[in-house]
Amino acid sequence: MNIFHGTTEIAGQMGILSSALEKKGYKSLGYNTFHSYLGYKDYLVNTDEEFLEKNQDRLIEEHDLFHFHYNTTMCKQYSDLKKIYEKQKKMIMHHWGNDVRFHEMAKEKNPFAYTGDSPPNEIMHERLTKVSAFIPEAIVQDYEVYEYVKDYYEKVHVLPIAIDLSQFKPSYPSKDKKVPLILHAPTNPDFKGTEHVEAAIEKLRGRYEFTYRRIEKMNHVEVISLYKEADIIVDQILCGSYGLLSVESMALGKPVVTFVRPDLVHTFPDTLPIVNANPETVHDAVERLLKHPELRETIGRQGRQYAESYHCKHVVVDELISIYKNL
Repeated sequence: MNIFHGTTEIAGQMGILSSALEKKGYKSLGYNTFHSYLGYKDYLVNTDEEFLEKNQDRLIEEHDLFHFHYNTTMCKQYSDLKKIYEKQKKMIMHHWGNDVRFHEMAKEKNPFAYTGDSPPNEIMHERLTKVSAFIPEAIVQDYEVYEYVKDYYEKVHVLPIAIDLSQFKPSYPSKDKKVPLILHAPTNPDFKGTEHVEAAIEKLRGRYEFTYRRIEKMNHVEVISLYKEADIIVDQILCGSYGLLSVESMALGKPVVTFVRPDLVHTFPDTLPIVNANPETVHDAVERLLKHPELRETIGRQGRQYAESYHCKHVVVDELISIYKNL
């Protein structure tokens, strides 16, 4: 099977999934039109919309299955979908959150939700309607995203974020470290809740010895080397579910503070070792980790085990292949 991934690289997932699919004997490559300072490049053709639209007929002929991401396809108005459909080739759409996070629906479930990165509701509805007319099944990373798309598709699969664990050697926090390092790395400070994180950090200054560092605008390789030095990582505290930074933090053996909506906690494995905190509780969550250095190591070790069990790319891609085969 020759698999096309495209056209928006989110959290390195097109490349990571393609690399794992190749290990299983498939051909897989991502075509990415979204270019950012994160610098993802593995198993990717970094290109543009004009190239894809111009070469769509050739790409349709060459590939057996089309795994689209972030509500994007090879053509802006989705005109390629009819062609793929008429060729009787398989397709699936992978939604990641801000492409489908309906504003009022998000806030009904979560008073802290930030949806400023999502298009207007009518645009998301129009896109979902056009896509699902030709693509009957979709993938989401968790049940926070599931709610927004479940009524558009015949079937929606929940597939965890995948990471390459070989790139993440665990470095557990030492309980003997006198001045722990707290890291926060917002790709978008509004989405991550940075103002609430840093307000909590300021309240803790003077009462506890620690170093705080905010990481921004660094490529992915550089930022991972900095995560290794951390003792506590604070991720997103508004969204209501965890993302790639949380997974990478767990893989490195770090305790990670993020917000998982109470109504969604049961949808994750019982062993989820996230330190759950929202803007109202993030101060107390970080304080607990500062007060109890042994807890940092314990949670860090639990996080590594969790990442190995549920987010290893080889585990995830086995589930993905099963989805492909049953399309």
